[in-house]
Amino acid sequence: MNTITRADLIKMGYGPSVSRNIIKHAKEKLVNDGFFYYDNPRLGRVPLSVVEEILGLNLKFNIHFAKDSATIG
Repeated sequence: MNTITRADLIKMGYGPSVSRNIIKHAKEKLVNDGFFYYDNPRLGRVPLSVVEEILGLNLKFNIHFAKDSATIG
């Protein structure tokens, strides 16, 4: 499963607040769908497919950003 973080979204050009809101919205959607694992304030990584659904965009061409996110604080 491909995942994405707030830092990945920032690298793609989204602002810090927008990135935070996208991840928050994705986590809320996942919890509402029964994935209670995402009901954790310290968890900041969500499935890429959920973010794509929220944004209405295909982000697969930017998947290399997710590989570098572990080094971003």
